Amino acid sequence: METILVAIFAVLTGLAGGYVVGTKKGQAIKEDIEKKVLEKAEREAEELIKRAERDAQEIKEKAQKLLEEAREKYEDMKKKALLEAKEEVLKEKEKVEEELREKRKELSELEKRLLRREEYLDKRETTLDKREENLDRRADFLDKLEAELEEKRTEVEKLEAELLEKEMKVNQLIEEELKKLEEISGMTREEAQEELMRRMEDEIRRDLAVRYKRIEEEFESTVDRRAKKILATAIQRLSTDIVAETTVSVVDLPNNEMKGRIIGREGRNIRAFELATGVDLIIDDTPEAVTISSFDPVRREIARIALERLVADGRIHPARIEEVVEKVKGEIEQEILNAAEEVLFELGIDNVHPELKKLLGKLKFRTSYGQNVLQHVKEVAYLSGMIAAEIGADVQLAKRAGLFHDIGKAVSHEVEGSHAIIGADILKKYGEPEAVVNAAAAHHGEVEFTCIESICAATADALSAARPGARRESLEAYIKRIEKLESIAESFPGVMKAFAIQAGREIRIMVEPDKITDEEAAFLAHQISKKIEEEVQYPGQIKVTVIRETRAVDYAK
Repeated sequence: METILVAIFAVLTGLAGGYVVGTKKGQAIKEDIEKKVLEKAEREAEELIKRAERDAQEIKEKAQKLLEEAREKYEDMKKKALLEAKEEVLKEKEKVEEELREKRKELSELEKRLLRREEYLDKRETTLDKREENLDRRADFLDKLEAELEEKRTEVEKLEAELLEKEMKVNQLIEEELKKLEEISGMTREEAQEELMRRMEDEIRRDLAVRYKRIEEEFESTVDRRAKKILATAIQRLSTDIVAETTVSVVDLPNNEMKGRIIGREGRNIRAFELATGVDLIIDDTPEAVTISSFDPVRREIARIALERLVADGRIHPARIEEVVEKVKGEIEQEILNAAEEVLFELGIDNVHPELKKLLGKLKFRTSYGQNVLQHVKEVAYLSGMIAAEIGADVQLAKRAGLFHDIGKAVSHEVEGSHAIIGADILKKYGEPEAVVNAAAAHHGEVEFTCIESICAATADALSAARPGARRESLEAYIKRIEKLESIAESFPGVMKAFAIQAGREIRIMVEPDKITDEEAAFLAHQISKKIEEEVQYPGQIKVTVIRETRAVDYAK
């Protein structure tokens, strides 16, 4: 724009100069002016070109910069979009993988259930096959028993005939003896008859003792050998751990200052704890420990776990105590159910009423003579099944009878009556088979046995209880039992002294040799054992040994 103005100005100046001067000098001035204007125009044109080039360069640089910024922004947006897309893909992938894991888990659970079902069906088929074999064996066993009974019946008839013959001979001897006595002694008939009857009674008693001992030896040589074989076979197939429990639990503390926090201000914490749990909390001089005492093992376990959690948490006040105790109670209830289901699964027993499962699980927290009852009934179930298999009885039914025979102990402190009768009523209420009900009712002899499976359960119960170390009793009860055993033995005529040994599991009886014969000693042992069974309560069994010793003493003078 400036160049155009300069050019116009130059033209106007030239025209004005030509017009005014009109001479040669004016022409020179004009040319000089034009030259200067042209030079100036050229310079300005160059400057404009340079400026245009600089502006163009600046615009090019700005454009390049904008392009670079746009490219960087595009790359950033591209990266961001890629990251977002990757995140979306990862999320979808995780979602799909989670769904796949769930599906795989469901398939795995389904496969496990199918496998368990298949195993159960296989086991059921095997059980049915074994049951059929057992029935055949049982039939053979019953046939043998029937043959043995027939032999015994023949023997008894023979003995009866012999006794009848003896009786006739006795009558003849009585007549002969009466005549001799009347002739020799001058006694009356009545006196002679009394003397003869006394002699014959002694002779018959000795004869009966000899026969009793012989029959008992024959019976023991067959039945006892057979029973020992069955029981030994069952015992050697089973190995269990029994933990003897006490009525107290000890909780360790991090320091003695914690005892003060457990007691609380004016004893409010310990009162709240004892009220919530129903146990006695004993805080004495024992360093870094407190004792929980209760005869109810469930309450004691709840109290132990609750106290350990309170000590670990550090917040001990009545509201927190109630909260923790309630939570632990729920966990213990679940643990009871889990314990029952675990035992039922191990034994392969199904179709059990839910309430019966709860009672079975409670046995985990019950003890009998220090023996855990749940472990005891599980051991009895295994032994009962093994004994049933040996004699050809129903194995599964015997297992079931052994498992539930002590179910009454789960509620015996809540309901009046013996645990055997209480257990039988519970089992009948929840639809258990008659053999299972009879096993519970009869295993302590309160009712008669009605089937072979209940006898198997009672036998297994005696084995489990009699195993050394399985049970123990209090010192006071032990002393009373020992004294009772000795007094029962000494109450029989002819007994000099009785000694209870082996922690009361055996009693040895010394008899007067001039009053008790060898044959009568065996009969006396039988009588004493029967009286002990009727009058004494004891775990396991007691061996009765009668000792008859003759001593000849003289003095050298």
